[in-house]
Amino acid sequence: MDKIAVLIPCYNESTTIGKVIRDFKRALPEAVIYVYDNNSSDGTDEAARREGAVVRYEKKQGKGEVIRTMFRDIDAHCYLMVDGDDTYPAEDAEKMSDLVLDKGIDMVIGDRLSSTYFEENKRLFHNMGNRVVRKLINLLFTNNIRDILTGYRAFSYRFAKTFPVLSKGFEIETEMTIHALDKNMHLDNVIISYKDRPQGSVSKLNTFSDGIKVLKMVAKLYRHYRPFSFFRIIAVILILLSAVFFVPVLGEYFRTGLVERFPTLIICGFLVVAALQSYFSGLILNVISTNQKQQFELSLNQFEEYKSMQDKEAGGNEPKTV
Repeated sequence: MDKIAVLIPCYNESTTIGKVIRDFKRALPEAVIYVYDNNSSDGTDEAARREGAVVRYEKKQGKGEVIRTMFRDIDAHCYLMVDGDDTYPAEDAEKMSDLVLDKGIDMVIGDRLSSTYFEENKRLFHNMGNRVVRKLINLLFTNNIRDILTGYRAFSYRFAKTFPVLSKGFEIETEMTIHALDKNMHLDNVIISYKDRPQGSVSKLNTFSDGIKVLKMVAKLYRHYRPFSFFRIIAVILILLSAVFFVPVLGEYFRTGLVERFPTLIICGFLVVAALQSYFSGLILNVISTNQKQQFELSLNQFEEYKSMQDKEAGGNEPKTV
Protein backbone atom coordinates (compact mmCIF):
# COMPACT_ATOMS: atom_id res chain seq x y z
CA MET A 1 0.00 0.00 0.00
CA ASP A 2 1.31 3.44 -0.95
CA LYS A 3 1.74 6.07 1.73
CA ILE A 4 0.52 8.85 -0.58
CA ALA A 5 -0.95 8.38 -4.04
CA VAL A 6 -1.22 11.49 -6.20
CA LEU A 7 -4.13 10.96 -8.59
CA ILE A 8 -4.15 12.99 -11.81
CA PRO A 9 -7.09 12.37 -14.19
CA CYS A 10 -6.15 13.67 -17.63
CA TYR A 11 -7.75 14.38 -20.97
CA ASN A 12 -5.50 16.17 -23.49
CA GLU A 13 -3.19 17.85 -20.97
CA SER A 14 0.18 17.30 -22.71
CA THR A 15 0.99 21.02 -22.43
CA THR A 16 0.95 21.02 -18.63
CA ILE A 17 1.17 17.45 -17.30
CA GLY A 18 4.99 17.34 -17.24
CA LYS A 19 5.25 20.41 -15.02
CA VAL A 20 2.48 19.14 -12.72
CA ILE A 21 4.29 15.84 -12.19
CA ARG A 22 7.64 17.55 -11.53
CA ASP A 23 6.06 19.97 -9.05
CA PHE A 24 4.35 17.21 -7.06
CA LYS A 25 7.46 15.05 -7.06
CA ARG A 26 9.33 17.90 -5.40
CA ALA A 27 6.53 18.62 -2.94
CA LEU A 28 5.87 14.95 -2.05
CA PRO A 29 8.99 12.89 -2.80
CA GLU A 30 7.51 9.88 -0.96
CA ALA A 31 4.36 9.81 -3.12
CA VAL A 32 3.53 7.60 -6.09
CA ILE A 33 2.11 9.69 -8.93
CA TYR A 34 -0.62 8.08 -11.03
CA VAL A 35 -1.80 9.60 -14.29
CA TYR A 36 -5.01 8.13 -15.70
CA ASP A 37 -5.33 8.97 -19.37
CA ASN A 38 -8.96 9.36 -20.45
CA ASN A 39 -8.74 8.88 -24.25
CA SER A 40 -6.29 11.72 -24.86
CA SER A 41 -5.19 12.30 -28.44
CA ASP A 42 -2.29 14.70 -27.83
CA GLY A 43 0.32 12.39 -26.26
CA THR A 44 -0.54 13.14 -22.63
CA ASP A 45 0.33 9.57 -21.63
CA GLU A 46 3.81 9.69 -23.19
CA ALA A 47 4.54 13.08 -21.62
CA ALA A 48 3.57 11.69 -18.21
CA ARG A 49 5.57 8.51 -18.68
CA ARG A 50 8.70 10.52 -19.52
CA GLU A 51 8.41 12.26 -16.15
CA GLY A 52 8.28 8.94 -14.30
CA ALA A 53 4.57 8.80 -13.46
CA VAL A 54 2.64 5.54 -13.37
CA VAL A 55 0.39 5.81 -16.42
CA ARG A 56 -2.89 3.92 -16.66
CA TYR A 57 -5.94 4.23 -18.89
CA GLU A 58 -9.68 4.65 -18.52
CA LYS A 59 -11.68 4.19 -21.73
CA LYS A 60 -15.05 5.33 -20.39
CA GLN A 61 -15.15 9.08 -20.99
CA GLY A 62 -15.67 11.41 -18.04
CA LYS A 63 -13.91 12.51 -14.89
CA GLY A 64 -16.31 10.57 -12.68
CA GLU A 65 -15.48 7.38 -14.58
CA VAL A 66 -11.77 7.99 -14.04
CA ILE A 67 -12.13 8.66 -10.30
CA ARG A 68 -14.20 5.49 -9.88
CA THR A 69 -11.41 3.43 -11.46
CA MET A 70 -8.67 5.20 -9.49
CA PHE A 71 -10.32 4.57 -6.14
CA ARG A 72 -10.99 0.95 -7.08
CA ASP A 73 -7.49 0.17 -8.37
CA ILE A 74 -5.19 2.03 -5.97
CA ASP A 75 -4.55 1.33 -2.29
CA ALA A 76 -3.02 4.18 -0.30
CA HIS A 77 -3.12 5.68 3.16
CA CYS A 78 -3.72 9.07 1.56
CA TYR A 79 -5.07 9.95 -1.88
CA LEU A 80 -4.31 13.41 -3.26
CA MET A 81 -6.46 14.30 -6.27
CA VAL A 82 -5.36 17.15 -8.52
CA ASP A 83 -6.11 18.25 -12.09
CA GLY A 84 -3.44 18.01 -14.74
CA ASP A 85 -3.89 21.58 -15.99
CA ASP A 86 -1.34 23.26 -13.67
CA THR A 87 -3.89 25.45 -11.92
CA TYR A 88 -3.35 24.07 -8.41
CA PRO A 89 -0.14 24.67 -6.42
CA ALA A 90 1.96 21.70 -5.31
CA GLU A 91 3.22 23.58 -2.24
CA ASP A 92 -0.09 22.93 -0.45
CA ALA A 93 0.07 19.17 -1.05
CA GLU A 94 2.09 18.29 2.06
CA LYS A 95 -0.23 20.19 4.39
CA MET A 96 -3.29 18.53 2.88
CA SER A 97 -1.73 15.07 3.06
CA ASP A 98 -0.64 15.56 6.68
CA LEU A 99 -4.23 16.32 7.70
CA VAL A 100 -5.27 12.91 6.35
CA LEU A 101 -2.26 10.95 7.63
CA ASP A 102 -1.79 12.59 11.05
CA LYS A 103 -5.22 14.02 11.93
CA GLY A 104 -7.49 11.32 10.52
CA ILE A 105 -9.39 13.69 8.22
CA ASP A 106 -11.47 11.88 5.59
CA MET A 107 -11.60 14.66 3.01
CA VAL A 108 -9.49 17.81 2.80
CA ILE A 109 -10.89 20.45 0.46
CA GLY A 110 -8.48 22.69 -1.41
CA ASP A 111 -10.35 25.97 -1.13
CA ARG A 112 -9.75 28.23 -4.17
CA LEU A 113 -12.67 30.57 -3.63
CA SER A 114 -11.26 32.10 -0.44
CA SER A 115 -8.05 33.17 -2.18
CA THR A 116 -7.23 34.03 -5.81
CA TYR A 117 -9.86 32.19 -7.85
CA PHE A 118 -12.12 35.12 -8.70
CA GLU A 119 -9.13 37.27 -9.73
CA GLU A 120 -7.43 34.57 -11.82
CA ASN A 121 -10.49 33.03 -13.48
CA LYS A 122 -11.76 35.43 -16.13
CA ARG A 123 -14.84 33.37 -17.07
CA LEU A 124 -17.77 35.25 -15.53
CA PHE A 125 -20.25 32.37 -15.65
CA HIS A 126 -17.73 29.95 -14.10
CA ASN A 127 -17.40 32.31 -11.16
CA MET A 128 -21.15 32.76 -10.88
CA GLY A 129 -21.71 29.00 -11.09
CA ASN A 130 -19.27 28.34 -8.25
CA ARG A 131 -21.08 30.83 -6.03
CA VAL A 132 -24.53 29.45 -6.88
CA VAL A 133 -23.59 25.82 -6.26
CA ARG A 134 -21.81 26.67 -3.00
CA LYS A 135 -24.78 28.61 -1.62
CA LEU A 136 -27.28 26.01 -2.78
CA ILE A 137 -25.51 23.04 -1.20
CA ASN A 138 -24.75 24.87 2.03
CA LEU A 139 -28.43 25.86 2.24
CA LEU A 140 -29.85 22.41 1.43
CA PHE A 141 -27.39 20.44 3.56
CA THR A 142 -26.97 22.98 6.38
CA ASN A 143 -23.21 23.45 6.21
CA ASN A 144 -20.56 26.00 5.38
CA ILE A 145 -18.30 24.37 2.79
CA ARG A 146 -16.25 27.11 1.16
CA ASP A 147 -15.49 25.47 -2.20
CA ILE A 148 -17.77 22.77 -3.60
CA LEU A 149 -16.34 22.31 -7.10
CA THR A 150 -12.60 22.32 -6.44
CA GLY A 151 -10.64 19.53 -8.09
CA TYR A 152 -7.86 19.63 -5.47
CA ARG A 153 -8.66 17.29 -2.56
CA ALA A 154 -7.07 14.77 -0.25
CA PHE A 155 -8.87 11.62 0.92
CA SER A 156 -8.43 8.90 3.47
CA TYR A 157 -8.38 5.21 2.55
CA ARG A 158 -11.72 4.87 4.31
CA PHE A 159 -13.36 7.53 2.15
CA ALA A 160 -11.94 6.23 -1.12
CA LYS A 161 -13.04 2.65 -0.50
CA THR A 162 -16.54 3.42 0.80
CA PHE A 163 -17.54 6.19 -1.63
CA PRO A 164 -20.10 4.91 -4.19
CA VAL A 165 -19.37 6.91 -7.35
CA LEU A 166 -22.52 7.66 -9.36
CA SER A 167 -21.32 10.57 -11.50
CA LYS A 168 -19.75 10.19 -14.90
CA GLY A 169 -18.43 13.70 -15.49
CA PHE A 170 -17.56 16.93 -13.72
CA GLU A 171 -20.40 16.45 -11.21
CA ILE A 172 -18.06 14.17 -9.26
CA GLU A 173 -16.79 16.93 -6.93
CA THR A 174 -20.35 17.85 -5.97
CA GLU A 175 -21.16 14.22 -5.28
CA MET A 176 -18.05 13.79 -3.12
CA THR A 177 -18.95 16.80 -1.00
CA ILE A 178 -22.59 15.82 -0.46
CA HIS A 179 -21.66 12.20 0.35
CA ALA A 180 -19.14 13.35 2.95
CA LEU A 181 -21.68 15.70 4.55
CA ASP A 182 -24.43 13.10 4.63
CA LYS A 183 -22.22 10.35 6.05
CA ASN A 184 -20.77 12.65 8.73
CA MET A 185 -17.21 12.24 7.47
CA HIS A 186 -14.40 14.30 8.95
CA LEU A 187 -13.83 17.33 6.71
CA ASP A 188 -11.24 20.08 6.73
CA ASN A 189 -10.48 23.10 4.58
CA VAL A 190 -7.12 24.35 3.31
CA ILE A 191 -7.03 27.70 1.54
CA ILE A 192 -4.93 27.35 -1.61
CA SER A 193 -3.78 29.79 -4.25
CA TYR A 194 -5.16 29.33 -7.74
CA LYS A 195 -3.87 30.38 -11.12
CA ASP A 196 -5.65 30.30 -14.46
CA ARG A 197 -4.65 27.82 -17.12
CA PRO A 198 -1.41 28.66 -18.93
CA GLN A 199 -1.52 29.73 -22.56
CA GLY A 200 -2.17 26.80 -24.88
CA SER A 201 -4.12 24.81 -22.28
CA VAL A 202 -7.86 24.55 -22.97
CA SER A 203 -10.57 23.89 -20.39
CA LYS A 204 -12.77 20.82 -20.99
CA LEU A 205 -15.52 22.22 -18.74
CA ASN A 206 -18.54 23.63 -20.54
CA THR A 207 -20.07 26.33 -18.36
CA PHE A 208 -23.70 25.74 -19.27
CA SER A 209 -24.02 22.03 -20.09
CA ASP A 210 -21.79 20.91 -17.22
CA GLY A 211 -23.40 23.50 -14.93
CA ILE A 212 -26.82 22.02 -15.67
CA LYS A 213 -25.44 18.52 -14.95
CA VAL A 214 -24.12 19.73 -11.59
CA LEU A 215 -27.48 21.26 -10.65
CA LYS A 216 -29.28 18.06 -11.68
CA MET A 217 -26.87 16.08 -9.52
CA VAL A 218 -27.55 18.38 -6.54
CA ALA A 219 -31.31 17.84 -6.95
CA LYS A 220 -30.86 14.08 -7.37
CA LEU A 221 -28.65 13.74 -4.30
CA TYR A 222 -30.90 16.02 -2.23
CA ARG A 223 -33.83 13.75 -3.08
CA HIS A 224 -31.73 10.70 -2.23
CA TYR A 225 -30.11 11.93 0.99
CA ARG A 226 -32.88 14.24 2.26
CA PRO A 227 -36.10 12.64 0.92
CA PHE A 228 -38.45 14.04 3.56
CA SER A 229 -37.26 17.62 3.01
CA PHE A 230 -37.37 17.17 -0.78
CA PHE A 231 -40.92 15.81 -0.94
CA ARG A 232 -42.14 18.18 1.78
CA ILE A 233 -41.09 21.10 -0.43
CA ILE A 234 -43.08 19.60 -3.31
CA ALA A 235 -46.09 19.11 -0.99
CA VAL A 236 -45.97 22.74 0.15
CA ILE A 237 -45.75 23.98 -3.46
CA LEU A 238 -48.77 21.86 -4.43
CA ILE A 239 -50.79 23.07 -1.42
CA LEU A 240 -49.99 26.71 -2.23
CA LEU A 241 -50.89 26.16 -5.89
CA SER A 242 -54.17 24.56 -4.84
CA ALA A 243 -54.91 27.51 -2.54
CA VAL A 244 -54.30 29.99 -5.38
CA PHE A 245 -56.99 28.30 -7.48
CA PHE A 246 -59.32 27.57 -4.58
CA VAL A 247 -59.58 31.04 -3.02
CA PRO A 248 -61.47 32.62 -5.99
CA VAL A 249 -63.87 29.64 -6.08
CA LEU A 250 -64.49 30.00 -2.34
CA GLY A 251 -65.03 33.76 -2.72
CA GLU A 252 -67.66 33.19 -5.41
CA TYR A 253 -69.40 30.63 -3.21
CA PHE A 254 -69.67 33.11 -0.33
CA ARG A 255 -71.03 35.79 -2.67
CA THR A 256 -73.52 33.69 -4.63
CA GLY A 257 -73.95 30.43 -2.71
CA LEU A 258 -72.99 28.58 -5.92
CA VAL A 259 -69.89 26.81 -7.17
CA GLU A 260 -69.62 28.08 -10.72
CA ARG A 261 -66.22 26.58 -11.59
CA PHE A 262 -66.38 22.88 -10.84
CA PRO A 263 -63.36 21.95 -13.02
CA THR A 264 -61.19 24.34 -10.98
CA LEU A 265 -62.51 22.87 -7.75
CA ILE A 266 -61.74 19.35 -8.99
CA ILE A 267 -58.20 20.38 -9.94
CA CYS A 268 -57.74 21.82 -6.42
CA GLY A 269 -58.80 18.48 -4.97
CA PHE A 270 -56.30 16.59 -7.12
CA LEU A 271 -53.53 19.00 -6.11
CA VAL A 272 -54.29 18.42 -2.42
CA VAL A 273 -54.26 14.64 -2.93
CA ALA A 274 -50.93 14.92 -4.79
CA ALA A 275 -49.54 17.03 -1.93
CA LEU A 276 -50.56 14.40 0.63
CA GLN A 277 -49.02 11.65 -1.50
CA SER A 278 -45.78 13.61 -1.76
CA TYR A 279 -45.69 14.25 1.99
CA PHE A 280 -46.23 10.63 2.96
CA SER A 281 -43.83 9.42 0.25
CA GLY A 282 -41.20 11.61 1.89
CA LEU A 283 -41.95 10.06 5.28
CA ILE A 284 -41.59 6.52 3.92
CA LEU A 285 -38.41 7.28 1.98
CA ASN A 286 -36.96 9.03 5.04
CA VAL A 287 -37.30 5.78 7.01
CA ILE A 288 -35.52 3.92 4.18
CA SER A 289 -32.78 6.59 4.04
CA THR A 290 -32.26 6.37 7.81
CA ASN A 291 -31.96 2.60 7.54
CA GLN A 292 -29.37 2.99 4.76
CA LYS A 293 -27.33 5.32 6.98
CA GLN A 294 -27.43 2.74 9.77
CA GLN A 295 -26.29 0.03 7.35
CA PHE A 296 -23.49 2.29 6.12
CA GLU A 297 -22.27 2.83 9.69
CA LEU A 298 -22.30 -0.91 10.32
CA SER A 299 -20.41 -1.60 7.08
CA LEU A 300 -17.94 1.13 8.05
CA ASN A 301 -17.27 -0.65 11.34
CA GLN A 302 -16.71 -3.90 9.46
CA PHE A 303 -14.41 -2.07 7.06
CA GLU A 304 -12.33 -0.71 9.94
CA GLU A 305 -12.06 -4.17 11.50
CA TYR A 306 -10.96 -5.64 8.17
CA LYS A 307 -8.36 -2.90 7.65
CA SER A 308 -7.06 -3.42 11.20
CA MET A 309 -6.64 -7.14 10.53
CA GLN A 310 -4.78 -6.39 7.31
CA ASP A 311 -2.41 -4.04 9.15
CA LYS A 312 -1.71 -6.70 11.79
CA GLU A 313 -1.07 -9.36 9.14
CA ALA A 314 1.34 -6.98 7.42
CA GLY A 315 3.28 -6.93 10.68
CA GLY A 316 2.98 -3.17 11.11
CA ASN A 317 5.19 -2.47 8.10
CA GLU A 318 5.51 1.09 6.97
CA PRO A 319 3.53 2.08 3.87
CA LYS A 320 5.39 1.81 0.61
CA THR A 321 7.23 4.93 -0.47
CA VAL A 322 9.05 5.87 -3.65
